[in-house]
Amino acid sequence: MKGWAIFVHSVRLVMNNIDVALRVSLVLYLVQGAYQLTAFQYAPEGGGQPAQLPPQAALPLLVLGIAAVIASLWIAVAWHRFVLLEERPSGWLPNWHGGKILGYLGRSMLIGVLISVVLLVTLSVVMVIPPLQVVILPGMVLAGSYFFFRLGVMLPAGAIDRKMKLAESWNATKDKDGAIVVLALIMMAGAFVLQIPSLVNGDPSSPISLVYDLVTGWFATMIGVSILTTLYGHYVEGRDID
Repeated sequence: MKGWAIFVHSVRLVMNNIDVALRVSLVLYLVQGAYQLTAFQYAPEGGGQPAQLPPQAALPLLVLGIAAVIASLWIAVAWHRFVLLEERPSGWLPNWHGGKILGYLGRSMLIGVLISVVLLVTLSVVMVIPPLQVVILPGMVLAGSYFFFRLGVMLPAGAIDRKMKLAESWNATKDKDGAIVVLALIMMAGAFVLQIPSLVNGDPSSPISLVYDLVTGWFATMIGVSILTTLYGHYVEGRDID
């Protein structure tokens, strides 16, 4: 199955280049970890009601939150550029491409808004058909993943300064519905599997859960970015994934 082949190739990209993956992401991911650790300090024990956020914590969380977003975008752009252009980091921070990172943010927001509109319209239709209501959540996750992968190839394109319009991104993945749906299902299944230990633990606010989330979050981040890279490389540039 093409969707499975895309997923496997994306995982191989990370595992076969683990040294570069760490150089691209480790320091920047620590910024995201700092935000999660700070937020963890104010999480309620046992998953109860949210704890009251002290006034002195608001500014650090805001700053760390913004820094975490920038770090995630920086990682994505750097990894796209490594895989597609063989641009390697010289140290433990990848090259800074401020304009491309800003463009990545803008395109991501545009895709997010479009997907949100589509899902809201779909939800409004499904809600008036009772038999379909039992599949609302998985159906919306699947649909959101499908549209994201269809439109998401414009993100690595922008990262390597080969900008694509939404229509171009959509057309680049046309007639690939089977592969995209399989890929979306794999990602949904993977996300569920990763959540099992946390569900078994029963306490999402425990230090063990935090460490687990940080470790699995790194792999999820890198593999997710790799999937977009693979989609662009395979469907736009015609690269082999076998």
